[in-house]
Amino acid sequence: MDFTELELRSGLRFSWLVWPCSHDDAEKAEVPVGCLFTPLRHSDEDENKVPLVEYIPIRHKNSGIFLNPYCKIDFNTKKWMCPMTKIDSALPQLYAENISPQNLPLELTNLTMEYLIPMNVSGGIFPPTFIFVIDTCLAHEELDQLKDSLQQVGKMVLSMLPGEYNIGLVTFGAVVKVHDLCESEIPRVFVLRGGLEHKTEAVKRNLNLAQNNRFVQPLSSCEYVLNNFLETLIPDYWPVPNNNRPSRCTGSALSVAVSLLESFAQGKGGRIMTFLGGACTFGPGKIVEQSLSESIRHHLDLQKESHNARLVKDAQKYYTGLANACATNGHAIDIFACSLDQSGLHEMKVCCDKTGGSMVMSDSFSMSVFKDSLKMIFKRDAEGNMTGGYNARMTVFTSPELKVCGVVGGCHSLKKKAPNVSENVIGEGGTNEWSIGVLDRRSTLAVFFDVETGNTNVLTSAMNAVGMNNASKEPNALTGKESFIQFQTVYFHPDGTKRLRVTSFSCKYGQPNLTDLANGFDQEAATVLMARYALFKISTEDPLNVLRWLDKKLINLVSKFADFQKNDVNSFRLSSQFSIYPQFMYHLRRSHFLQTFNASPDETAFYRTVLSRENVINSLVMIQPALLEYSFDSPTPQPVLLDAASLKKNVILMLDTFFQLVIWYGDTITHWREQGYQDNPEYAHFKALLQMPLDDCKPFLEERFPTPKFIVCNQGGSQARFLLAKVNPSTTYTSGLQEFDGSTAIINTDDVSLKTFMDHLIKLVVQS
Repeated sequence: MDFTELELRSGLRFSWLVWPCSHDDAEKAEVPVGCLFTPLRHSDEDENKVPLVEYIPIRHKNSGIFLNPYCKIDFNTKKWMCPMTKIDSALPQLYAENISPQNLPLELTNLTMEYLIPMNVSGGIFPPTFIFVIDTCLAHEELDQLKDSLQQVGKMVLSMLPGEYNIGLVTFGAVVKVHDLCESEIPRVFVLRGGLEHKTEAVKRNLNLAQNNRFVQPLSSCEYVLNNFLETLIPDYWPVPNNNRPSRCTGSALSVAVSLLESFAQGKGGRIMTFLGGACTFGPGKIVEQSLSESIRHHLDLQKESHNARLVKDAQKYYTGLANACATNGHAIDIFACSLDQSGLHEMKVCCDKTGGSMVMSDSFSMSVFKDSLKMIFKRDAEGNMTGGYNARMTVFTSPELKVCGVVGGCHSLKKKAPNVSENVIGEGGTNEWSIGVLDRRSTLAVFFDVETGNTNVLTSAMNAVGMNNASKEPNALTGKESFIQFQTVYFHPDGTKRLRVTSFSCKYGQPNLTDLANGFDQEAATVLMARYALFKISTEDPLNVLRWLDKKLINLVSKFADFQKNDVNSFRLSSQFSIYPQFMYHLRRSHFLQTFNASPDETAFYRTVLSRENVINSLVMIQPALLEYSFDSPTPQPVLLDAASLKKNVILMLDTFFQLVIWYGDTITHWREQGYQDNPEYAHFKALLQMPLDDCKPFLEERFPTPKFIVCNQGGSQARFLLAKVNPSTTYTSGLQEFDGSTAIINTDDVSLKTFMDHLIKLVVQS
């Protein structure tokens, strides 16, 4: 089974499909043993659809493993063996009467199964709850844009929501307003102080939640009241002195929303959708003072811990507390930050990271990036249901020798101790069970493992220490054996039903000399896993140290799996299984995930949050953008190198960075377009060429989340910077000018080119 087939059948991509047989070999492999898992992977192809059945699965009483294709079935005794504990268990009577080699149940033929938990077991139907938290601390012009977007998008979104979905509304400025959604002659709003953190018990007491439920109502009964509140939304009336920022109590408003969800949706699905127009300047979670004489923190302030960054740690601590409370209850926090200035995403990033919530950043609420992204959250499938899941719990079961280090993605560790939990923590670790507030069909978690072979490592190390190196070459006890992993994800479907999705996988351990590992290396999955690992490290370490760590890992990996003669760069050969990996690492080093130059902390937080939850293909597009060329030489677009040499005058290029879609016209194409040749019937082929990249962009704009920014630019124009920043600078103002013929572009940068990077890598490897 190849990487793509495995991903289609199970939603899994492993860095190694043959695993190192000991902890020492895992360390030598340089790329960690891990996988990228998409719990709610969806396929429209019939052969890859996940079977949905309406019965309770068979569970092994000793190990907790559900019946799966890796269980051995004894058709004579009607028993099945757990692949983890090797203990037999009797099949239920219904299975025992009908099972045979020719008549196998679905769970014995599918790597992934989905079970609809009967209502008498789940306790009933529990639709999710949505709390809208809206910032009104805006100027009239900005609020008009926000109201226009909310009214246009909101009416459509609300009409898409089933009537039984529960809705709440919180608005804030200098104070927090909780809106009474029950119909009455006079609209009622309860006002809470903006300078306080509102604990759940205090909110229950102040709003009398124990006796009434006026603030969270089914959409079917409150749609008119909710629309009326949105239509009459006015700017915050709190006075703003000259040269001051508005008094915006974002942290206080979020604490009220968290308390409302905890009160009305305990143990059920729920999400807080926050719409921000600026930074928090008042109350808990404040990130900047109200006076405009003090600038908001930038990366240099964070690195030097300067005066402008003095509020950051307290704000992060506060939002971490809110995120933990939300994640523990299985709820999610979404943030839509639409402002030309920073809104505090750097400090609030943890709210999305721990709950699985979405983060969207745009310049204005009137832009399609915001509008279309909001629509995507409420998108329905062919059956009319919203996609995804709420209040999920994912548990990982493994063979005894395989330990779970942790998960990097939109989840929260539940600190559940288990025998398969590693002491080595990566990301959300110290557990084998995680809470995920919201999942969609793209939500992907990076799960890291460690191979532990008990006393074998201790004995081997001791023998190596006294010079008995031959002992390390003896076959390991795990060599050739199979390891087993099962992911169990319980979640609430948007229709309110409770479901269980089970994904199982088994992998073989290789030989101690690492040669077996090479054939099972997935360089795409390995790149994304290393990127996730780097994101985890960069949150607590100096960015320069993380870059050095990546370089060291790359050099060591290539030196172990490449063929070369010492000190001879011409003898260097790297097999096809590893050939693209150094190129991925080059682009990862240059990316805005690890480089903060010319980016604000909010932008960096946004990029890192999105990378930490996307699947392999989308993550690779973020790391190494795709570049397509449109020209008269080919009737179809052709992929070209992400290189300055591809910037030709007589072509059209389409750059996909995931966050932006850029259509770039060369000088010749621009001249023809400005002359209006496309309007002349004689040049219909030119008109078709201009239309082709526009048509190719539409599927990305309609299906991707967050919706990418769409940019059309000409060669030499200001917007062309989005393309110039991504290409490999093979021709710069310092290199190759003697051979420059003017047909391509020169990149004004001091960054090293891919060729220089590879030359240095090969030189270091052959000297090792």
